[in-house]
Amino acid sequence: MEHVVDTSGLELQWLKGMPHLSRESQNDVEPSVGNRSILVDKEEEEKPTISSQDKEASQANNDVKCNTNGKLALKVFMYDLPHEFHFGLLDWKPQGRSVWPDLQTKVPAYPGGLNLQHSIEYWLTLDILASELPNPPNVRTAIRVQNSSEADIIFIPFFSSLSYNRFSKINPHQKKSNNKLLQDKLVKYVTAQQEWKISGGRDHLIVAHHPNSLLDGRMKLWPATFILSDFGRYPPNIANVEKDIIAPYKHVIKSYVNDSSTFDSRPTLLYFQGAIYRKDCRGQESNRSCTDLSVHVVFDCELGALEMAYIEEMIQHLRRCTDINFLHHLRRTFNGGFVRQELFYLLQDEKDVHFTFGSVQKDGIKKASQGMHTSKFCLNIAGDTPSSNRLFDAIASHCVPVIISDDIELPYEDVLDYSESIGMDEWTQMWRRLQEVQKFYEFQYPSKEGDAVQMIWQAVARKVPAIRMKLNKSRRFSRSYVRKEKGLSRIPSPSNFCIFSKE
Repeated sequence: MEHVVDTSGLELQWLKGMPHLSRESQNDVEPSVGNRSILVDKEEEEKPTISSQDKEASQANNDVKCNTNGKLALKVFMYDLPHEFHFGLLDWKPQGRSVWPDLQTKVPAYPGGLNLQHSIEYWLTLDILASELPNPPNVRTAIRVQNSSEADIIFIPFFSSLSYNRFSKINPHQKKSNNKLLQDKLVKYVTAQQEWKISGGRDHLIVAHHPNSLLDGRMKLWPATFILSDFGRYPPNIANVEKDIIAPYKHVIKSYVNDSSTFDSRPTLLYFQGAIYRKDCRGQESNRSCTDLSVHVVFDCELGALEMAYIEEMIQHLRRCTDINFLHHLRRTFNGGFVRQELFYLLQDEKDVHFTFGSVQKDGIKKASQGMHTSKFCLNIAGDTPSSNRLFDAIASHCVPVIISDDIELPYEDVLDYSESIGMDEWTQMWRRLQEVQKFYEFQYPSKEGDAVQMIWQAVARKVPAIRMKLNKSRRFSRSYVRKEKGLSRIPSPSNFCIFSKE
């Protein structure tokens, strides 16, 4: 790894190569700040050891490899939640007493546009239901079991992102939005179940991929494993890399099928189209109330000369296509929304750079697909949150991503190494590698071997040994996690934690 600049606390790195399956455990990789900082202390970082938990995790990895051959599968107990929590949000009506659609007759469609990018719970639920079909697909990474005592994990099939996107506005006659009301009902339902009472929720799994989804429920369902897009709006005592799972967005642009492009046939050097002025940049100092938390936030809304010089150097590297990376991290905590503005002013007049405003309206997705398909590199800049769907749109387009984001987390990083060199001499090698790894980020029904659905279930399976160890340890001290007289209370959040909500 070559350090380009390391001055005044600003660490800037070129990370060479493309993601590939790693043979080594990622447990001894030094964690970053925030949601990683609570995981290990300095002594543990300096002297990594192989614990019994690591051995169990290694065995789980071996088990997962067998899953794709049908030998072993993650055993999932899924609650039969009322339809209002899942497919009812898609206007599906149950027939008789069943709360689930008949997948052999018709699969309820998910709404398009930007709704699709956070549709992870929809694909996982379909995959579990498909495991019960008379002739399920040959590839089964996860199967549904009817006895919770046989399960590796207990899945809560709440379409939380869809609930937020569709029902977060308060109607004139309401005091609470339907989204908040549904979360209240979910918490009451789940915490009343015997499975939750036995484990305190530690063996439960719930998807909250939209950054604002499950905004209230997360504070009470925090013992469960969350499937998230990033940790940007979570304090580390509620969500962190040890407990939870980062899943990819579902890309919204069209996949580049039969891509025969070359370096010279893609005329645009660097591509970005989207919202440039983000709501996160509100000035130098701001007091605001976020849910029930009052916080004081100071924004750094200026890029110094060093950063500006480095961004210009980055563009020159891109033009020469030498020593360029799959991931480029600008390692400094600054406001993501503001850096988009600074980059726009810096790059808007470059002749071979496409940096413009854009949205999903008026063929916006179609235009973005065409733009990415004809670009060598695609810019992914931090906005309201550390992550963005642009990374996965770029992968689907075989457009080499360039990421400028602080504290970004990447999917499957315990088995995919995003930084190891592949001996890259030219852009074509990176383009070919993108085609190879693209399947890891594809959501579909029925799921296929090695796709995003299967990869997420495998990530869940790798968490199971640690979950079991925590449960076994906790049983030595307490017979129940939930006090009947008090119920499940909110977990205290750090004083500097803020949640952005449109509700």
